[in-house]
Amino acid sequence: MNIKNEYIPSIIFPPGETLKEKLEEMNMGPKEFALRTGKPEKTIIAVLQGSSAITADMSVLFEQVTLIPAHYWLNHQRHYDEFVAKGKRKKIIQQSVQWAKQFPLAEMIKKQWLPQVSTVQDKTAALLNFFGFSSHTAWKKYYFKQQLKVAFSISLEKTNEPYAISVWLRKGDLQAAQLNAGPYSNKKLKEALPSLKQLMASQSHNFFQHLQAICLSAGVKVVHTPAIKKAPIAGATRWINDTPIIQLSSHYKRNDHFWHTFFHEIGHVLLHGKKAIFLEEVAYANKDQNKEKEADVFAHKYILTAADEEAVKAAILKDKKDIAHLAKQLNTSPAILVAKLHQEKRINASWVKEWIHPIVFE
Repeated sequence: MNIKNEYIPSIIFPPGETLKEKLEEMNMGPKEFALRTGKPEKTIIAVLQGSSAITADMSVLFEQVTLIPAHYWLNHQRHYDEFVAKGKRKKIIQQSVQWAKQFPLAEMIKKQWLPQVSTVQDKTAALLNFFGFSSHTAWKKYYFKQQLKVAFSISLEKTNEPYAISVWLRKGDLQAAQLNAGPYSNKKLKEALPSLKQLMASQSHNFFQHLQAICLSAGVKVVHTPAIKKAPIAGATRWINDTPIIQLSSHYKRNDHFWHTFFHEIGHVLLHGKKAIFLEEVAYANKDQNKEKEADVFAHKYILTAADEEAVKAAILKDKKDIAHLAKQLNTSPAILVAKLHQEKRINASWVKEWIHPIVFE
């Protein structure tokens, strides 16, 4: 018999088929082959039927009797195992196609969060790779059933857009993994607050890089993840491996909203510990409204202190220069100030356009 060590990707038969042919050529039955190799007859029968694999030990014994090199048997078994595994993988991917169709795949590809592929099966496989799950059932156990509460302690199942929200959160995980932060320090984060407020007040063109660096020095990772159309989420705070992650979007696209959201998330980090996940502008089961209010109060009081509020009430604002002077005096963002004044109907809308504008991260 002419043996060829050849890989055929379309179909690969188990090595037991080759062994069966060789035994026929040798006019030898499984009982005699078992005796000659010193293996149990039931093991040889299982190999012939393809229900048992050829081990390294067996390949050497087979070589002694068949004169076919041990490496042939091992390579054949490895190729067959790979062929079977790929077949199972294709089946899992096919079973996950309907699940994948619920995600904003086109937008993810446009943002280059997924590779440019054409078939729905390839998109499904890429989506599973993006999440780091082997199947859609594993995704559901994580994001819906909370089977790893130490990593994800809430369920997205009853949110309006669970699939898009999970994409946005996962992208934040991947971004955070690229940042290096030392051990988290509550003390250092509190000490960094004046610098962060000064950054808000000045907001230079590269402010976000400075913001990241200041927070990293306290052991906090801050990432900006562009908003997804179906994920109306302004920000999120969670802990991964004892490191707080603050994830911010450009959902509102306004600098005043951005800074309020940022300090709101800082409030969660300082006030609420490691166990919870907080998603802003998203309703989900067991959302702690009291903690959200506490974070809101923290943000309001830090952006404009009680003394600042009194100064704003007493201020006489005749023109835009008065706004700029007051903001500088209070060391706060002019955008925050004019948003408050406009809400109180103390200034007209034309003044708002001077300072409230789209936030630019890069």
